[in-house]
Amino acid sequence: MDSLDRFARDKLAALDAGRLRRTLEETDPRGGARVVRRGRALVSFCSNDYLGLAGDARVVAAAARALGRYGLGSGASRLITGNHPLFAALERRLARLKGTEDACVFGSGYLANLGIAPALAGRGDLVLLDALSHASMHGGARLARARIETFAHNDPADCRRILARRRAGHGRCLILTEGVFSMDGDRAPIAELAALAAAFDAWLLVDDAHGFGVLGGGAGCAAEAGSPVPLHIGTLSKAVGAHGGFLAASAPVCALMRNRARSFVYATALPPAVVAGAIAALEAIAAEPDRVAAPFRNARLFAAAAGLPPPESQIVPILLGSAEAALDAAAALERRGYLIAPIRPPTVPEGTARLRLTFSAAHSRAEIEGLAAAVAELELVSGRTADRPPLQ
Repeated sequence: MDSLDRFARDKLAALDAGRLRRTLEETDPRGGARVVRRGRALVSFCSNDYLGLAGDARVVAAAARALGRYGLGSGASRLITGNHPLFAALERRLARLKGTEDACVFGSGYLANLGIAPALAGRGDLVLLDALSHASMHGGARLARARIETFAHNDPADCRRILARRRAGHGRCLILTEGVFSMDGDRAPIAELAALAAAFDAWLLVDDAHGFGVLGGGAGCAAEAGSPVPLHIGTLSKAVGAHGGFLAASAPVCALMRNRARSFVYATALPPAVVAGAIAALEAIAAEPDRVAAPFRNARLFAAAAGLPPPESQIVPILLGSAEAALDAAAALERRGYLIAPIRPPTVPEGTARLRLTFSAAHSRAEIEGLAAAVAELELVSGRTADRPPLQ
């Protein structure tokens, strides 16, 4: 195995040279937005638990009851062991919130994206993706073995040009985009893309992992856009505070997924406790509009205090350019008591390393204003200049 270890060491050395190596840091959640890392209490601004529901007493109690009654694991695929009654309840609630006939739950949002596109498109078909779509969407498109075209980020005109050139030569056509883009926090032009889909006989798929539960009264970006979207992908691991992913769509489409989406058919089902917790979280989302509105409201509060443009969602990036600058800024903020994720290539394009700040219903006004003051002290909004000394 010498050659294997040598290969791994060489790859890691290259990552170290570019300051792109990732390490797993032990981090102890302490409730709300509080964590402990290296013995220090920090306020986290990097979690996707946007509504603070992962630790909500009602959600935890529902999961604990299911754990006591049904045990830890689900045993196998739902098609093998049978459909646990909790799944039917979860899918009904998801469909009701999304305004669709049905929903189909997957093991994660990543697995949903890997399974859905190949179940709908294949050789001779066409898949168009926004250039900044999530890696799982690109992965699903490649698995479909269709022709793949990317259009410029959030540019319906570029999407139209590709459709005009390529659509007639292919069978089925999918247009894929995120609702809220995970690294920039901006929203897709859903209304314009829906109009293009109608004009070119294409099917629009919106992965609203970061809009679901937070925007549109909890229903997500498409609900705000008010445009017909036949394929809604979402996650249970962000605003819902649990784990898993789903497709909300018509009953025939969801039935097809249960038969042909490989990441559904051949994957072990979610544990019953996770499903029960997700149901309780969805009930809170439906009943608590102020909680749902809080993350976006908090992001706007921070942006105003930090001198940033008004954000489009609860995700606020601070672009710094180099991986080194992002790492240094994150370390400086951690010294001041804030946990922020430095985002580096290949997650984002070369030269666009950044801090990715996520705002939650669990953040207090004092914590948000404190972060804004720290960002101002470090002059992060104006960017780091070459002659500036290292951040302290």
